Amino acid sequence: MADCQGPQEKMRKMEIKNFTIKEVHQSLIKKEFSVIELCRAFLARVESEDKKINAFLTITRDLAFSQAKKIDALILEGKELPVLAGIPCAIKDIILVEGVRCTAGSKILGNYIAPYDATVIKKLKAAGAIILGKTNLDEFAMGSSTENSAFGPTRNPHDLTRVPGGSSGGSAAAVAANECIFALGSDTGGSIRLPASFCGLVGLKPTYGAVSRYGLIAFASSLDQIGPLAKTVEDARIVFEAISGQDEMDSTSINSKFQIPNSKQILNSKFQIRNLKIGVPKEYFVKGIDPEVEKIIKDAIKKYEEMGVKIEEISLPHIEYALPCYYIIATAEASANLARFDGIKYGHSEIRNPKSEIRNLLDVYLQSREQGFGAEVRRRIMLGTYVLSAGYYDAYYLRAQKVRVLLKNDFAEAFKKVDVILTPVSPIPAFKIGEKIDDPLKMYLSDIFTVSVNLAGLPAISIPAGKVGNLPVGFQIIGRPFEENKILEIGKIFEQF
Repeated sequence: MADCQGPQEKMRKMEIKNFTIKEVHQSLIKKEFSVIELCRAFLARVESEDKKINAFLTITRDLAFSQAKKIDALILEGKELPVLAGIPCAIKDIILVEGVRCTAGSKILGNYIAPYDATVIKKLKAAGAIILGKTNLDEFAMGSSTENSAFGPTRNPHDLTRVPGGSSGGSAAAVAANECIFALGSDTGGSIRLPASFCGLVGLKPTYGAVSRYGLIAFASSLDQIGPLAKTVEDARIVFEAISGQDEMDSTSINSKFQIPNSKQILNSKFQIRNLKIGVPKEYFVKGIDPEVEKIIKDAIKKYEEMGVKIEEISLPHIEYALPCYYIIATAEASANLARFDGIKYGHSEIRNPKSEIRNLLDVYLQSREQGFGAEVRRRIMLGTYVLSAGYYDAYYLRAQKVRVLLKNDFAEAFKKVDVILTPVSPIPAFKIGEKIDDPLKMYLSDIFTVSVNLAGLPAISIPAGKVGNLPVGFQIIGRPFEENKILEIGKIFEQF
């Protein structure tokens, strides 16, 4: 447990960066290395690797070492260690960590220091997880590539010329580059699952209400959900179980511990696997999907068939309306949520610029928001304000909410026939940085396979399925509400096949 750094310790550091949560847990119990040594190893890797990736916006070195010392003390005392104790992680910079800068990837919050911990952070700290820092994202989680950040784009560790997906691209890139063992992201329309697919990770978007949103800077309140990005399904399960549950600070949260059946009750033998029915929506395999991506997804389906799973073609007849429906509801909610950022209560204020002509309070608001928000955020605020305005509310927002009900009904009907639904995560692998940034419609189409899950409030997980060249491709398993353990177990079966 000493602080000295000899050759043997350096060798261990080279090895531990590839560990899973349980492997690190076992090594800590056996005292093969200390948590302090583990932190040093990961922070050294961040220092050496992140200049080219730009996954981290803030490094919380002091917090990490103070947490590490506490866990090392517990180990020395022979105390029982929670499975997450001593595990280095990263947090998307839209989730509050007390005393740490939280920018949401935006200039308007460039100097904002979080006054309290989000509920998920309280739970991670209670479990003993080590927070290494805050990760890059599309500004206010608005984007599919992590190019919209005010602090520069994040690069995909598998190919530095390509995007890691968004908006949780920093979290995904940090895990994929072995700069941490797991990370938290948020998913409003695919923002955990798309980066997981592009970076070759497991990404879980929980059921709406399964994880508290308290301390998450809101983008679209009826769609946002916090979830894990990890290297394995088992790691994703461990983190999900740690952060889920009802929270009195979030009225939309539900005590999912009572809703979710134990995984051992769901799938513990091949006989039960053979009773499974996986639905494949015909609408997801349409013109426009990359042929190599389609082949990888169809190969994944074949693997399940080889295990004895029954595959059934299903239809989600209103799925073609999911993307326009999502971009009406999400922008409307964003317009309302981001109204609070006016240059008075938070962050950047144009009043500090002596060259600006400030005649009244409205000028402060307008100029602060113009200077503080990036182009994509301003675009979505304007769209949202338009669809909520007098004369357009019924034509757009109200109609979109009615379509949302139809989409929920489509999924409910499908789940009468099948246990889970399997789809692609993205029609293409990771695209090049700059390829779509000037064409918002092309960028929005990146979410075509993911937004329906958020509109319906369902759980979904992205599982690595293969590669196109060196670019990872994932498939998506969608489950009934609060059946996270079922989709996790089905994903684990594929992972181990």
